[in-house]
Amino acid sequence: MHEREVSRRTFLASSAAGAAFAAMPLMGAAARRRLKIALIGCGGRGTGATANCLEAGKTLGTEVRVVAVADVFEARARRAGERFGVAPERWFHGFSAYRNVLETEADIVLLATPPNFRPVHLEAAVNAAKHVFMEKPVAVDPPGVRRIIAAGETAKQKGLSIVAGTQRRHQGTYLRNAFLAAHGVIGEIVAANVYWCGGRLWYKPRLPNEPDALYMVRNWVSFTEMSGDHIVEQHVHNLDVANWFIGRPPVAALGFGGRARRKTGDQYDFFSIDYDYGDGVHVHSMCRQINRCYNAVREFFIGTEGTMWGGGKIQPTLEKDIAAPKIEVHANPYVEEHRALLRSVIQGEPVNESRNVAESTLTGIMGRISAYTGQLVRWSDCISNPKGRWYSLALKPTADDFEKGPVVAPPDDVVALPGAS
Repeated sequence: MHEREVSRRTFLASSAAGAAFAAMPLMGAAARRRLKIALIGCGGRGTGATANCLEAGKTLGTEVRVVAVADVFEARARRAGERFGVAPERWFHGFSAYRNVLETEADIVLLATPPNFRPVHLEAAVNAAKHVFMEKPVAVDPPGVRRIIAAGETAKQKGLSIVAGTQRRHQGTYLRNAFLAAHGVIGEIVAANVYWCGGRLWYKPRLPNEPDALYMVRNWVSFTEMSGDHIVEQHVHNLDVANWFIGRPPVAALGFGGRARRKTGDQYDFFSIDYDYGDGVHVHSMCRQINRCYNAVREFFIGTEGTMWGGGKIQPTLEKDIAAPKIEVHANPYVEEHRALLRSVIQGEPVNESRNVAESTLTGIMGRISAYTGQLVRWSDCISNPKGRWYSLALKPTADDFEKGPVVAPPDDVVALPGAS
């Protein structure tokens, strides 16, 4: 058994216990503490996360107030500021607007910009001694993942909390099954299938005379350089569940994908990846964004003594006297994420989910690199071996480039060709 496997069981047990505790109200002075939050990235997910955080505060009996907002686009910052009652002088806009937010008195910042900005923004937030909620995924390339991990370690040293937007880790049914899987209800997990097969997301054609930087931000779900491609941006949820239940990330990835329907950007429409988790454990990952096709968003685990859906039915082949503890969480896992963050800040007991989400993000990145190149991609060559082929693979333009001046967008409809180099 791996050392990580032992820690996995301990972690899952404590997660379930923590979830049960999560429903308990905060008492006394802690319940009355006022927290100030700020939002960086005022799109739909960012404003949604802010609303979730405000709702979480209500359920815990603590006052949460939004004190600043920032977005690349002035109009978005203004709309968010008006919605959440922020003073107009705290509506910041532009590619460096996050710096203005971090100079405010906010206790917590919510990071909800396109994923390529996440490593830079998390580093800056931790350096400014802010607690953080950050949406998934958290990077688009291996160097970005390593920056997230490093910032997470700095946050631990500073006693700061970081909660990620992988909400299945805060969902009651998943917490229950994770606990039961860790305690052997289906034996040892030997294989799994994970899926995110759905329709095409929105796309926004270029406006007349629109600068490349603004075009890429407005159309970020079409550019690998902004989102990591949909295997990273969307399928990360299912890959995260695989890593969580198995207890470790994969050692290698090999797969393929392609593009048939997209009209902007440079992403693929589908991926099929074999993830090798070592010790003979393999996970088949399938994701697709094509309309009018069969949809499936789920995870299925096969153990030596039964099978299990990620957050659903369990079918053990042997009767076992294993019972999950009572897990009481908010019905909305998007709210529960923020309850976990607010509780940690109020009680002075930091939580840190940065490594989990960084590893799940890199899992998706490995699959994308393999599909784009046709090569076997090893975990070590992305994360721990500076001489590895993919270790320094940085997508351009980087987040730093957007702050430095004009950027050049990759051409639309020109995609990676496996075996081309």
